[in-house]
Amino acid sequence: MPVKHNLSVQSTSVNMISVKTEIREHLLAWYDDNQRVLPWRAENGETPNPYYVYLSEVMLQQTTVATGKTYFQKFIKKWPTLKSLAEASLDEILIEWQGLGYYSRARNLHKAVKSLANMETFPKVPKDLNLLPGIGDYTSAAVASIAFDYPIIPVDGNIMRVFARMFTIPFSLPKLKDEVTQMAKFIACKNRSGDFAQALMDLGALICRPKVPQCNVCPLNAICKAYQQQRASEFPISKLKKEKPIRYGIAYILVNDNKILLEKRPEKGLLGGMVGVPTTPWEQVQINKTDSFEPESGIEWQNLPQPVKHTFTHFYLYLSIKIGISKQPPKGLWVAFDKLDAIALPTVMKKIIQKYLILN
Repeated sequence: MPVKHNLSVQSTSVNMISVKTEIREHLLAWYDDNQRVLPWRAENGETPNPYYVYLSEVMLQQTTVATGKTYFQKFIKKWPTLKSLAEASLDEILIEWQGLGYYSRARNLHKAVKSLANMETFPKVPKDLNLLPGIGDYTSAAVASIAFDYPIIPVDGNIMRVFARMFTIPFSLPKLKDEVTQMAKFIACKNRSGDFAQALMDLGALICRPKVPQCNVCPLNAICKAYQQQRASEFPISKLKKEKPIRYGIAYILVNDNKILLEKRPEKGLLGGMVGVPTTPWEQVQINKTDSFEPESGIEWQNLPQPVKHTFTHFYLYLSIKIGISKQPPKGLWVAFDKLDAIALPTVMKKIIQKYLILN
């Protein structure tokens, strides 16, 4: 059960309603003068484009706004409407997605836009948006509020930080998210719901920053308990981070006549369905054998001196690289080195191939 703060979801006091009104008035006034200009946002007086809002939210699931802007503009230039994106192949989308990571988002995007293109209207409420591939509670709330003014506040890291400081919420994740979600249900309003949600996002990004928050210019500093107690740096309460494990594997670069052998990874799992050089499974123990990949007999494998290191969200990956020359190329996906730009390669695979090219 949530604890009682200045603003408790269990309270129906006049003070609670007053605080809600004060937050709304001060924050929207600040937003009207200070909102970020973003390519997917509607300007004042314009109706938001649901396709723009949806595409941007999918990109921003695991991406910074600065990076998301670049990719969003590239996508919109190539596919200006939802219908045009729905007509694109998965390979086309994956090529443009290169560098954004979390490629399952691109695969879900491909599936979702095909479904959306066949609908009479764009889904307007969270429960309907949640039915789309790759759409969870946050993204459905963001699209519903921003594109259709649905009275809901999407709870992301920025918004959790604002609430944690404003009400000195004494929890770390995941309890912090539960508490903020309950508070957000009360604070959400029917009028200008999308602006209010975006105002909270902008406040967290521009003012209530993780480090060195600009409390002196915050429109909510008269309400913020952490500011009044000079404890902003203490919130949100951090959960002790577990040390990332390390996984190991071997990557094989097999070359024939200026072409390299690539393979499609299994649909399920990390980098599922993506193309790359063959590798062993990624294990938590080092692998030294070469017999896990022997496409033809008589290959003399050479070891590159240093492994490729890559950081995933939940682990570090160290891949040793073995190079071989194919005399009688087996069947498979052979791609000329100067044609690799046409292949949607994950970043880790680009690192592997680039390491080979530098040394050769």
